[in-house]
Amino acid sequence: MTPVINLNGQRVLITGAGGNIGSGIARRFAAAGAEVIAHHHHSAAPAKALAEEIRGTTTKADLTDPLQLQRMIHEIAPVDVLVNNAAVQTVRPLKDTTAEDWREIVDTNLNAVFALTQAVVRTMIPNARGSVITIASIEGTHPAEGHAAYATTKAAVLMHTKAAALEYGRFGVRCNAVSPGLIGRPGIEEQWPEGVARWRAAAPLHRLGTPEDVGNACVFLASPLAEWITGQNLVVDGGVSTHPTW
Repeated sequence: MTPVINLNGQRVLITGAGGNIGSGIARRFAAAGAEVIAHHHHSAAPAKALAEEIRGTTTKADLTDPLQLQRMIHEIAPVDVLVNNAAVQTVRPLKDTTAEDWREIVDTNLNAVFALTQAVVRTMIPNARGSVITIASIEGTHPAEGHAAYATTKAAVLMHTKAAALEYGRFGVRCNAVSPGLIGRPGIEEQWPEGVARWRAAAPLHRLGTPEDVGNACVFLASPLAEWITGQNLVVDGGVSTHPTW
C-alpha cells in the first residue's frame, strides 16, 4: 500500500504495543514508513511477533517504575513521536474499589503518562520538534458504571494533554489526545452481545471501531498534515457521542 502520509525517518515509541489497540497503532505507523519501537511490560510474545511483522523493535519496561522508565528512554532515544497507549481497566463498582485498585489504575494510566511524556520531551527539545499522542477515551467525558477509576484517569490525561501542549509548544513539541469509542477485539461479540448490539444501534456509522481506526488518527496527528494542531482531543467513536441520551 502506498501511504498517503509518509513518515519515513520518524522513530515512534508506542507503549502497550502488544495489546489490541497498540498493535493497530503500530501497524498504521509502520505502513506510513515510520520506524516503530513496540513497548511492552507483560505482553512480550505478542510484542515480539508484532515487531517481526512490521520490522520494528521491542523494548520492555514497567512504566510505573522510574528506574525502568529512565533506562528505557536512555536505550531508545531519540524518538520523534511518543504514543502513550499503555493502560489498565478494571471493571468494578466504585463502592467496591479498594485503594490498591485505585492506585494501580492511576499509576499506569495517569502517572506513567506524566513521567514518560516528561522524559521523552526532554529528548525532543534539542531538535525543536516532536509529537506526543495520548490515548484517552470517550469515558474521559462520559463515565460508565463500574469504570469510575478508569474514566477518572482518562479525564485527567485529557487535561494533561492540554497543559503539556501549552508548555511544550514553545519547544516545537505538539501534544494531542485520541479518544476511542468501543473498539472491536476477538471474541467481544460472544462475550458481550447485548453491549455490542447497543453500540451499533447508537453509533451513526453502525459499527465498532477497529484498532487501525485509532492508528489512523494517531498517524494523522503525528504527520505534517497536523503541524498546526496541538492541545486537541480527536474523538474516534463512529459518532456515538452525537447520540442523545435523555
